[in-house]
Amino acid sequence: MVSSMVSIPGYRIYDLLYNGSRTLVYRGVRETDSLPVVIKLLKNPYPSFSELLSFRNQYTIAKNLNSPLIVQTYSLEPYQNGYALVMEDFGGISLKEWRVGGRRQSLQEFLEIAIALCNTLDILYQERIIHKDIKPANILINPETKQVKLIDFSIASLLPRETQTLINPNVLEGTLAYISPEQTGRMNRGIDYRTDFYSLGVTFYELLTGVLPFLSN
Repeated sequence: MVSSMVSIPGYRIYDLLYNGSRTLVYRGVRETDSLPVVIKLLKNPYPSFSELLSFRNQYTIAKNLNSPLIVQTYSLEPYQNGYALVMEDFGGISLKEWRVGGRRQSLQEFLEIAIALCNTLDILYQERIIHKDIKPANILINPETKQVKLIDFSIASLLPRETQTLINPNVLEGTLAYISPEQTGRMNRGIDYRTDFYSLGVTFYELLTGVLPFLSN
């Protein structure tokens, strides 16, 4: 297992932001210019080929998306047996974290967030990208400025349309509560940009009501 704090050459790490089943996310600064950064690492000390491919995929797709609505990707650097993905730090927390704790945003706040996210998906559509994992945990908001940015292109596709096949009935790409029916591979139907709008609709529902439209485990 990876310890809760790491040493990455060229960076000063001072905070663990996220400790998930597959990844670790740290906040720090780049030593050459004191630039605030967020660094994502694979948790597995001996990552599989698919895990490495996922990391390279999100770097390849996100590095050319120069928009204030998408977290900027600075570099993909070798780290131990895997990679360190270095990204912009704008002081954001996930919408999931921001929404938790009984906090209810005003309707105006919701509409501002909703418009920003619709504009973000329009950018992805123009770039022929399907994100495939739109959910509150992958949307960051700065609590002070209310600036919103999309993150995590690890399973995104650089395709206007994708044929989704059911490879393993117990393994799905994405998060079940948010993905569209066609993304499950059980619909005999390809997926396109509309799958992200379905997931965004579920996200809006949850932001407004505090619950998911469909419960799943």
